Amino acid sequence: MTVWDDLVGQERVQTQLAAAARDADALVTSVQDRTGVLKAPLASKMTHAWLFTGPPGSGRSTAARAFAAALQCVSPDRALGAAPGCGFCDGCHTTLIGTHSDAEIVRTDLLSIGVKETRDLVRRAQLSPAVGRWQVILLEDADRLTEGAGNVLLKAIEEPAPRTVWLLCAPSLEDVLPTIRSRCRHLTLSTPSVAAVTDVLIRRDGIDPEAAATAARATQGHIGRARRLATDERARARRAVVLKLPMRIADIGGCLKAAQELVDAAGEDAKQVAEDVDVKETEGLKAALGASAGGRMPRGTAGAMKELADRQKRRSTRTQRDTLDLALTDLTGFYRDVLALQLGSRVALANEDVRDSLDRIAQGSTPERTLRRIEAIIACRQALDRNVAPLLAVEAMTVALRAG
Repeated sequence: MTVWDDLVGQERVQTQLAAAARDADALVTSVQDRTGVLKAPLASKMTHAWLFTGPPGSGRSTAARAFAAALQCVSPDRALGAAPGCGFCDGCHTTLIGTHSDAEIVRTDLLSIGVKETRDLVRRAQLSPAVGRWQVILLEDADRLTEGAGNVLLKAIEEPAPRTVWLLCAPSLEDVLPTIRSRCRHLTLSTPSVAAVTDVLIRRDGIDPEAAATAARATQGHIGRARRLATDERARARRAVVLKLPMRIADIGGCLKAAQELVDAAGEDAKQVAEDVDVKETEGLKAALGASAGGRMPRGTAGAMKELADRQKRRSTRTQRDTLDLALTDLTGFYRDVLALQLGSRVALANEDVRDSLDRIAQGSTPERTLRRIEAIIACRQALDRNVAPLLAVEAMTVALRAG
Protein backbone atom coordinates (compact mmCIF):
# COMPACT_ATOMS: atom_id res chain seq x y z
CA MET A 1 0.00 0.00 0.00
CA THR A 2 1.28 3.49 -0.92
CA VAL A 3 -0.18 7.00 -0.91
CA TRP A 4 -1.11 6.54 -4.58
CA ASP A 5 -3.46 3.59 -4.12
CA ASP A 6 -6.63 5.71 -4.16
CA LEU A 7 -5.64 7.50 -7.36
CA VAL A 8 -7.64 5.62 -9.98
CA GLY A 9 -6.75 5.51 -13.67
CA GLN A 10 -4.16 8.33 -13.54
CA GLU A 11 -0.89 6.53 -14.22
CA ARG A 12 0.68 9.44 -16.13
CA VAL A 13 -0.09 11.94 -13.37
CA GLN A 14 1.10 9.51 -10.70
CA THR A 15 4.43 9.09 -12.50
CA GLN A 16 4.95 12.86 -12.69
CA LEU A 17 4.08 13.43 -9.05
CA ALA A 18 6.23 10.55 -7.83
CA ALA A 19 9.21 11.97 -9.74
CA ALA A 20 8.59 15.43 -8.27
CA ALA A 21 8.32 13.98 -4.76
CA ARG A 22 11.65 12.20 -5.21
CA ASP A 23 13.32 15.45 -6.31
CA ALA A 24 11.64 17.32 -3.43
CA ASP A 25 13.05 14.79 -0.97
CA ALA A 26 16.54 15.21 -2.39
CA LEU A 27 16.10 18.98 -2.29
CA VAL A 28 15.24 19.09 1.41
CA THR A 29 17.83 16.48 2.31
CA SER A 30 20.89 17.84 0.60
CA VAL A 31 20.48 20.90 -1.65
CA GLN A 32 20.95 23.93 0.62
CA ASP A 33 23.25 26.89 0.50
CA ARG A 34 24.89 28.56 3.46
CA THR A 35 21.80 30.58 4.37
CA GLY A 36 19.61 27.47 4.40
CA VAL A 37 17.61 28.62 1.36
CA LEU A 38 16.65 25.74 -0.91
CA LYS A 39 18.04 25.88 -4.42
CA ALA A 40 16.48 23.47 -6.87
CA PRO A 41 18.70 21.92 -9.53
CA LEU A 42 17.91 23.04 -13.06
CA ALA A 43 16.55 19.60 -13.91
CA SER A 44 14.37 19.30 -10.80
CA LYS A 45 10.78 18.19 -11.37
CA MET A 46 9.72 19.92 -8.16
CA THR A 47 8.20 23.40 -8.02
CA HIS A 48 6.43 25.51 -5.40
CA ALA A 49 2.94 25.73 -6.98
CA TRP A 50 0.81 23.08 -8.68
CA LEU A 51 -2.60 23.24 -10.34
CA PHE A 52 -4.64 20.03 -10.63
CA THR A 53 -7.53 20.16 -13.10
CA GLY A 54 -9.95 17.57 -14.39
CA PRO A 55 -13.66 16.78 -14.64
CA PRO A 56 -15.69 16.07 -11.49
CA GLY A 57 -14.85 12.66 -10.09
CA SER A 58 -11.46 12.42 -11.79
CA GLY A 59 -9.65 12.56 -8.43
CA ARG A 60 -8.11 16.05 -8.40
CA SER A 61 -8.09 16.37 -4.62
CA THR A 62 -7.08 12.71 -4.21
CA ALA A 63 -4.01 13.29 -6.38
CA ALA A 64 -3.13 16.50 -4.53
CA ARG A 65 -3.51 14.86 -1.13
CA ALA A 66 -1.38 11.87 -2.19
CA PHE A 67 1.32 14.26 -3.40
CA ALA A 68 1.15 16.20 -0.13
CA ALA A 69 1.65 12.94 1.77
CA ALA A 70 4.59 11.96 -0.42
CA LEU A 71 6.21 15.35 0.25
CA GLN A 72 5.95 14.72 4.01
CA CYS A 73 7.11 11.08 3.83
CA VAL A 74 9.76 10.22 6.43
CA SER A 75 10.13 6.51 5.74
CA PRO A 76 13.68 5.29 6.45
CA ASP A 77 13.47 3.27 3.23
CA ARG A 78 14.07 6.51 1.29
CA ALA A 79 17.75 6.25 2.28
CA LEU A 80 17.81 2.88 0.49
CA GLY A 81 16.40 4.35 -2.72
CA ALA A 82 12.67 3.85 -2.13
CA ALA A 83 10.40 6.53 -3.54
CA PRO A 84 8.66 8.86 -1.03
CA GLY A 85 5.02 8.05 -0.34
CA CYS A 86 5.18 4.76 1.55
CA GLY A 87 1.70 5.26 3.04
CA PHE A 88 2.71 3.91 6.46
CA CYS A 89 5.06 6.41 8.08
CA ASP A 90 3.86 9.17 10.39
CA GLY A 91 4.29 11.84 7.70
CA CYS A 92 2.21 9.96 5.12
CA HIS A 93 -0.46 8.78 7.55
CA THR A 94 -1.13 12.10 9.27
CA THR A 95 -1.25 13.97 5.97
CA LEU A 96 -3.72 11.55 4.44
CA ILE A 97 -6.08 11.77 7.43
CA GLY A 98 -5.69 15.55 7.69
CA THR A 99 -3.87 15.92 11.03
CA HIS A 100 -0.31 16.78 9.93
CA SER A 101 0.74 20.10 11.49
CA ASP A 102 2.46 21.22 8.28
CA ALA A 103 -0.22 20.17 5.78
CA GLU A 104 -3.24 22.48 5.63
CA ILE A 105 -6.04 20.90 3.59
CA VAL A 106 -8.74 23.44 2.76
CA ARG A 107 -12.17 22.56 1.42
CA THR A 108 -15.19 24.79 1.59
CA ASP A 109 -18.86 23.99 2.10
CA LEU A 110 -19.75 27.56 1.09
CA LEU A 111 -20.32 29.16 -2.29
CA SER A 112 -17.00 31.02 -2.31
CA ILE A 113 -13.66 31.54 -0.54
CA GLY A 114 -13.16 35.14 0.50
CA VAL A 115 -10.28 37.49 1.13
CA LYS A 116 -10.19 36.93 4.91
CA GLU A 117 -9.81 33.16 4.65
CA THR A 118 -7.18 33.51 1.93
CA ARG A 119 -5.12 35.97 3.96
CA ASP A 120 -5.10 33.46 6.81
CA LEU A 121 -3.70 30.84 4.42
CA VAL A 122 -1.07 33.23 3.09
CA ARG A 123 0.10 34.01 6.63
CA ARG A 124 0.42 30.30 7.33
CA ALA A 125 2.32 29.78 4.10
CA GLN A 126 5.04 32.14 5.29
CA LEU A 127 5.87 29.87 8.24
CA SER A 128 8.67 27.36 8.15
CA PRO A 129 7.65 23.72 8.62
CA ALA A 130 7.29 22.86 12.31
CA VAL A 131 7.91 19.12 12.12
CA GLY A 132 7.51 18.17 8.48
CA ARG A 133 9.69 18.52 5.42
CA TRP A 134 7.46 21.07 3.66
CA GLN A 135 4.71 23.54 4.52
CA VAL A 136 1.91 22.31 2.24
CA ILE A 137 -1.27 24.29 1.51
CA LEU A 138 -3.84 22.22 -0.40
CA LEU A 139 -6.81 24.23 -1.69
CA GLU A 140 -9.42 21.78 -3.00
CA ASP A 141 -11.80 24.43 -4.37
CA ALA A 142 -9.54 27.03 -5.99
CA ASP A 143 -12.33 27.75 -8.48
CA ARG A 144 -14.37 29.21 -5.61
CA LEU A 145 -11.87 31.97 -4.83
CA THR A 146 -13.39 35.42 -5.25
CA GLU A 147 -11.46 37.82 -7.46
CA GLY A 148 -10.13 39.64 -4.40
CA ALA A 149 -9.08 36.36 -2.78
CA GLY A 150 -7.35 35.31 -5.98
CA ASN A 151 -5.32 38.50 -6.00
CA VAL A 152 -4.27 37.88 -2.39
CA LEU A 153 -3.18 34.34 -3.29
CA LEU A 154 -1.27 35.58 -6.34
CA LYS A 155 1.09 37.61 -4.19
CA ALA A 156 1.96 34.55 -2.10
CA ILE A 157 2.60 32.39 -5.18
CA GLU A 158 4.75 35.09 -6.79
CA GLU A 159 6.97 35.34 -3.71
CA PRO A 160 6.89 31.86 -2.14
CA ALA A 161 8.52 30.96 1.15
CA PRO A 162 11.50 28.60 0.68
CA ARG A 163 9.79 25.41 1.85
CA THR A 164 6.14 26.10 1.06
CA VAL A 165 4.19 24.26 -1.62
CA TRP A 166 0.77 25.34 -2.93
CA LEU A 167 -1.52 22.64 -4.35
CA LEU A 168 -4.60 24.09 -6.09
CA CYS A 169 -7.50 22.06 -7.48
CA ALA A 170 -10.09 23.27 -10.01
CA PRO A 171 -12.29 21.74 -12.73
CA SER A 172 -10.46 23.56 -15.56
CA LEU A 173 -7.80 26.16 -16.28
CA GLU A 174 -10.52 28.70 -17.05
CA ASP A 175 -11.77 28.44 -13.46
CA VAL A 176 -8.55 29.99 -12.12
CA LEU A 177 -7.21 33.52 -12.64
CA PRO A 178 -4.77 33.61 -15.60
CA THR A 179 -2.14 35.25 -13.42
CA ILE A 180 -2.32 32.35 -10.94
CA ARG A 181 -2.36 29.49 -13.44
CA SER A 182 0.62 30.97 -15.29
CA ARG A 183 2.69 30.57 -12.12
CA CYS A 184 1.69 26.94 -11.44
CA ARG A 185 2.76 23.65 -12.91
CA HIS A 186 -0.36 22.23 -14.49
CA LEU A 187 -1.50 18.60 -14.29
CA THR A 188 -4.63 17.44 -16.11
CA LEU A 189 -6.53 14.41 -14.84
CA SER A 190 -8.91 12.44 -17.02
CA THR A 191 -12.13 10.65 -16.16
CA PRO A 192 -11.29 7.09 -15.03
CA SER A 193 -12.72 4.22 -17.02
CA VAL A 194 -15.82 2.44 -15.78
CA ALA A 195 -13.76 -0.73 -15.35
CA ALA A 196 -11.18 1.10 -13.17
CA VAL A 197 -13.87 2.58 -10.93
CA THR A 198 -15.60 -0.79 -10.63
CA ASP A 199 -12.32 -2.40 -9.59
CA VAL A 200 -11.60 0.17 -6.86
CA LEU A 201 -15.14 -0.11 -5.45
CA ILE A 202 -14.74 -3.87 -5.17
CA ARG A 203 -11.15 -3.87 -3.92
CA ARG A 204 -11.17 -0.92 -1.53
CA ASP A 205 -14.79 -0.62 -0.41
CA GLY A 206 -15.85 -4.27 -0.50
CA ILE A 207 -18.87 -3.56 -2.68
CA ASP A 208 -20.61 -6.40 -4.47
CA PRO A 209 -19.22 -6.68 -8.04
CA GLU A 210 -22.61 -6.30 -9.72
CA ALA A 211 -23.56 -3.27 -7.62
CA ALA A 212 -20.11 -1.76 -8.19
CA ALA A 213 -20.38 -2.18 -11.96
CA THR A 214 -23.87 -0.68 -12.03
CA ALA A 215 -22.83 2.34 -9.96
CA ALA A 216 -19.65 2.94 -11.99
CA ARG A 217 -21.57 2.74 -15.26
CA ALA A 218 -24.36 5.02 -14.01
CA THR A 219 -21.93 7.72 -12.89
CA GLN A 220 -19.63 7.35 -15.94
CA GLY A 221 -16.42 7.13 -13.97
CA HIS A 222 -17.13 9.59 -11.15
CA ILE A 223 -15.51 7.80 -8.21
CA GLY A 224 -17.17 9.66 -5.35
CA ARG A 225 -20.65 9.50 -6.84
CA ALA A 226 -20.22 5.84 -7.72
CA ARG A 227 -19.33 4.98 -4.13
CA ARG A 228 -22.28 6.98 -2.81
CA LEU A 229 -24.68 5.39 -5.28
CA ALA A 230 -23.48 1.90 -4.38
CA THR A 231 -23.71 2.42 -0.62
CA ASP A 232 -26.49 4.98 -0.02
CA GLU A 233 -30.10 3.95 -0.50
CA ARG A 234 -31.23 7.58 -0.46
CA ALA A 235 -28.89 8.41 -3.33
CA ARG A 236 -30.33 5.57 -5.40
CA ALA A 237 -33.87 6.73 -4.62
CA ARG A 238 -33.08 10.32 -5.67
CA ARG A 239 -31.55 9.13 -8.93
CA ALA A 240 -34.59 6.96 -9.66
CA VAL A 241 -36.88 9.98 -9.24
CA VAL A 242 -34.75 12.09 -11.58
CA LEU A 243 -34.70 9.43 -14.29
CA LYS A 244 -38.49 9.26 -14.23
CA LEU A 245 -38.82 12.98 -14.95
CA PRO A 246 -38.69 12.75 -18.79
CA MET A 247 -41.78 10.52 -18.70
CA ARG A 248 -43.73 12.90 -16.45
CA ILE A 249 -43.66 16.15 -18.42
CA ALA A 250 -46.41 15.50 -20.92
CA ASP A 251 -48.21 18.76 -19.98
CA ILE A 252 -47.47 22.05 -18.24
CA GLY A 253 -48.88 20.77 -14.96
CA GLY A 254 -46.53 17.82 -15.05
CA CYS A 255 -43.59 20.13 -15.79
CA LEU A 256 -44.31 22.39 -12.84
CA LYS A 257 -44.92 19.48 -10.48
CA ALA A 258 -41.69 17.74 -11.49
CA ALA A 259 -39.74 20.98 -11.02
CA GLN A 260 -41.22 21.52 -7.57
CA GLU A 261 -40.30 17.98 -6.52
CA LEU A 262 -36.68 18.42 -7.65
CA VAL A 263 -36.32 21.66 -5.73
CA ASP A 264 -38.06 20.21 -2.66
CA ALA A 265 -35.70 17.21 -2.69
CA ALA A 266 -32.71 19.56 -2.78
CA GLY A 267 -34.19 21.53 0.08
CA GLU A 268 -34.59 18.34 2.10
CA ASP A 269 -30.90 17.58 1.60
CA ALA A 270 -30.00 21.03 2.86
CA LYS A 271 -32.31 20.55 5.82
CA GLN A 272 -30.70 17.20 6.63
CA VAL A 273 -27.25 18.79 6.66
CA ALA A 274 -28.57 21.52 8.94
CA GLU A 275 -29.99 18.97 11.36
CA ASP A 276 -26.74 16.98 11.39
CA VAL A 277 -24.27 19.86 11.63
CA ASP A 278 -25.83 23.23 12.47
CA VAL A 279 -27.16 22.33 15.92
CA LYS A 280 -23.80 20.92 17.03
CA GLU A 281 -21.96 23.97 15.68
CA THR A 282 -24.31 26.38 17.39
CA GLU A 283 -24.19 24.61 20.74
CA GLY A 284 -20.42 24.30 20.53
CA LEU A 285 -19.98 28.01 19.86
CA LYS A 286 -22.36 28.95 22.67
CA ALA A 287 -20.37 26.82 25.10
CA ALA A 288 -17.11 28.33 23.89
CA LEU A 289 -18.48 31.84 24.36
CA GLY A 290 -19.63 31.10 27.89
CA ALA A 291 -23.41 30.76 27.59
CA SER A 292 -25.19 30.35 30.89
CA ALA A 293 -27.21 27.27 31.79
CA GLY A 294 -30.41 29.02 30.69
CA GLY A 295 -28.95 29.80 27.29
CA ARG A 296 -28.29 33.48 27.98
CA MET A 297 -25.29 34.74 26.02
CA PRO A 298 -22.65 37.12 27.46
CA ARG A 299 -22.44 40.62 26.09
CA GLY A 300 -20.38 41.12 22.98
CA THR A 301 -21.04 37.66 21.52
CA ALA A 302 -23.90 38.57 19.19
CA GLY A 303 -21.51 39.22 16.31
CA ALA A 304 -19.94 35.78 16.54
CA MET A 305 -23.37 34.11 16.66
CA LYS A 306 -24.55 36.10 13.64
CA GLU A 307 -21.40 35.21 11.70
CA LEU A 308 -22.06 31.51 12.36
CA ALA A 309 -25.72 31.85 11.31
CA ASP A 310 -24.68 33.55 8.06
CA ARG A 311 -22.16 30.78 7.36
CA GLN A 312 -24.78 28.11 7.98
CA LYS A 313 -27.18 29.86 5.62
CA ARG A 314 -24.56 30.01 2.87
CA ARG A 315 -23.75 26.34 3.42
CA SER A 316 -27.45 25.47 3.09
CA THR A 317 -27.59 27.36 -0.19
CA ARG A 318 -24.60 25.48 -1.54
CA THR A 319 -25.98 22.12 -0.42
CA GLN A 320 -29.23 22.80 -2.24
CA ARG A 321 -27.39 23.95 -5.34
CA ASP A 322 -25.06 20.91 -5.31
CA THR A 323 -28.00 18.53 -4.96
CA LEU A 324 -29.78 20.16 -7.87
CA ASP A 325 -26.62 20.05 -9.96
CA LEU A 326 -26.27 16.35 -9.27
CA ALA A 327 -29.85 15.79 -10.42
CA LEU A 328 -29.20 17.79 -13.59
CA THR A 329 -26.07 15.74 -14.25
CA ASP A 330 -28.13 12.53 -14.04
CA LEU A 331 -30.72 14.07 -16.36
CA THR A 332 -28.04 15.02 -18.87
CA GLY A 333 -26.81 11.42 -18.79
CA PHE A 334 -30.33 10.21 -19.55
CA TYR A 335 -30.62 12.33 -22.69
CA ARG A 336 -27.06 11.47 -23.68
CA ASP A 337 -28.17 7.82 -23.74
CA VAL A 338 -31.25 8.79 -25.75
CA LEU A 339 -29.03 10.51 -28.31
CA ALA A 340 -26.73 7.49 -28.49
CA LEU A 341 -29.72 5.26 -29.30
CA GLN A 342 -31.04 7.68 -31.91
CA LEU A 343 -27.68 7.84 -33.67
CA GLY A 344 -27.05 4.11 -33.45
CA SER A 345 -23.90 4.63 -31.40
CA ARG A 346 -22.14 1.66 -29.85
CA VAL A 347 -21.15 3.52 -26.68
CA ALA A 348 -22.18 1.84 -23.44
CA LEU A 349 -25.36 3.28 -21.96
CA ALA A 350 -25.04 4.81 -18.51
CA ASN A 351 -28.67 4.15 -17.63
CA GLU A 352 -29.28 0.64 -18.90
CA ASP A 353 -31.55 0.06 -15.88
CA VAL A 354 -34.18 2.39 -17.44
CA ARG A 355 -33.80 1.10 -20.99
CA ASP A 356 -37.56 1.08 -21.62
CA SER A 357 -37.83 4.81 -20.92
CA LEU A 358 -34.77 5.51 -23.06
CA ASP A 359 -36.26 3.59 -25.99
CA ARG A 360 -39.62 5.37 -25.71
CA ILE A 361 -38.08 8.83 -25.69
CA ALA A 362 -35.64 7.92 -28.48
CA GLN A 363 -38.38 6.59 -30.74
CA GLY A 364 -40.73 9.50 -30.02
CA SER A 365 -38.31 12.32 -30.87
CA THR A 366 -35.36 13.24 -33.08
CA PRO A 367 -31.66 13.80 -32.37
CA GLU A 368 -32.22 17.54 -32.90
CA ARG A 369 -34.86 17.62 -30.18
CA THR A 370 -32.63 15.64 -27.85
CA LEU A 371 -29.80 18.13 -28.35
CA ARG A 372 -32.17 21.01 -27.57
CA ARG A 373 -33.18 19.23 -24.37
CA ILE A 374 -29.55 18.81 -23.33
CA GLU A 375 -29.03 22.52 -24.05
CA ALA A 376 -32.00 23.32 -21.80
CA ILE A 377 -30.38 21.41 -18.92
CA ILE A 378 -27.08 23.23 -19.48
CA ALA A 379 -28.95 26.56 -19.48
CA CYS A 380 -30.55 25.64 -16.15
CA ARG A 381 -27.15 24.87 -14.59
CA GLN A 382 -25.83 28.20 -15.84
CA ALA A 383 -28.84 30.02 -14.43
CA LEU A 384 -28.26 28.43 -11.02
CA ASP A 385 -24.63 29.56 -11.15
CA ARG A 386 -25.91 33.11 -11.71
CA ASN A 387 -28.06 32.80 -8.56
CA VAL A 388 -31.39 32.59 -10.38
CA ALA A 389 -34.11 31.36 -8.02
CA PRO A 390 -33.88 27.53 -8.14
CA LEU A 391 -37.59 26.91 -8.71
CA LEU A 392 -37.76 29.45 -11.53
CA ALA A 393 -34.70 27.97 -13.26
CA VAL A 394 -35.90 24.37 -12.95
CA GLU A 395 -39.44 25.22 -14.09
CA ALA A 396 -38.03 26.90 -17.20
CA MET A 397 -35.98 23.79 -17.87
CA THR A 398 -38.83 21.28 -17.51
CA VAL A 399 -41.03 23.34 -19.81
CA ALA A 400 -38.22 23.45 -22.37
CA LEU A 401 -37.76 19.67 -22.05
CA ARG A 402 -41.42 19.17 -22.86
CA ALA A 403 -41.23 21.44 -25.89
CA GLY A 404 -38.01 19.85 -27.03
